[in-house]
Amino acid sequence: MTNKYESPLNSRYASKEMQYIFSPDKKFSTWRKLWIALAESEKELGLDITDEQINEMKSHIEDINYDVAAEREKEVRHDVMAHVYAFGMQCPSAKPIIHLGATSCYVGDNTDIIIMTEAMRLVEKKLVNVIAELAKFAKINKDLPTLAFTHFQPAQPTTVGKRATLWIQDLLLDLEDVKYQLSKAKLLGCKGTTGTQASFMELFGGDHEKCKELDRKIAKKMGYDDCFAVSGQTYPRKLDSQMLGVLSGIAQSAYKFSNDIRLLQHLKQIEEPFEKSQIGSSAMAYKRNPMRSERIGSLARYVIVDALNPAVTAATQWFERTLDDSANKRISIPEAFLAIDAILSLYINVVDGLVVYPKVIRQQFMREIPFMATENIMMDAVKKGGDS
Repeated sequence: MTNKYESPLNSRYASKEMQYIFSPDKKFSTWRKLWIALAESEKELGLDITDEQINEMKSHIEDINYDVAAEREKEVRHDVMAHVYAFGMQCPSAKPIIHLGATSCYVGDNTDIIIMTEAMRLVEKKLVNVIAELAKFAKINKDLPTLAFTHFQPAQPTTVGKRATLWIQDLLLDLEDVKYQLSKAKLLGCKGTTGTQASFMELFGGDHEKCKELDRKIAKKMGYDDCFAVSGQTYPRKLDSQMLGVLSGIAQSAYKFSNDIRLLQHLKQIEEPFEKSQIGSSAMAYKRNPMRSERIGSLARYVIVDALNPAVTAATQWFERTLDDSANKRISIPEAFLAIDAILSLYINVVDGLVVYPKVIRQQFMREIPFMATENIMMDAVKKGGDS
């Protein structure tokens, strides 16, 4: 549609894989899988739910009747109940038990966790690929001397490969954070309206063990080992803040790399890829602007700022829940992941096509060598007793 706003993160930047993870199809099919997991678990724990009802639900996981849900939401002003209704229209025998005992957060929050976790796994994969490409570059250029800078002033010699290890080290720190965040992934489970599982205590006749077992069963069916031990109606919004904190760290590392490449391209030492038919400037045909590195920096700045959204949300939740998180997290979390996905794709592309100019590097290096000798002269003077 050309007469409606479309996010550039979809139309220009993010991969199809990341776009799918945050798509309506992924979201609402996961809702349905969670309703099935709930029904199966409740049946296993003794509630009057039949295999016929569960099989009917399973036959309609992917063919989501969006038109029915949209019409219903106009009437009831509630997205979850609209989709319960739409699912029930496709599964008439299962209609009475869909969402039995659950709150909206059962499908909404568990799905958000599942989607963020899958998105973080894709980030991990791309991060590893960037590190691998940088490692190749560092190894190839490990013995190529170059001028090192402090304060962007000539300092001492280093090598092009050694400088690349600084970029790698930043990303390795980020990878540690990604792995740690994934290692503690857990679902909300089925905690009820205030986190006390009161509705399930009623359904299970006051059997607290069955309430706890319900959480364990749902988690296992959805591919997780555990649920949060305690919660209000929602999972702790601290999780969103931690997730985007990890993404912010990656953005910071990528931003640093992109700035270094932009400076090196100005010095004509190293260039990012430049296609044969690429246009550097509409007015200056000779220009070779570092457009990809600039785009990395631009998107990285967005992620760093966007990470403040869930931090503020986590800080301002009231008691067992409030709804001022909803509109914000619908935007801030997907966009952070989509932007990081785009950044990492650009990062891989730039590193894979970096062009090094050894003659320029040597020329600039040799021009500064006489001044660098002063540090060695001072060290020798100190060895011989000098102190000023």
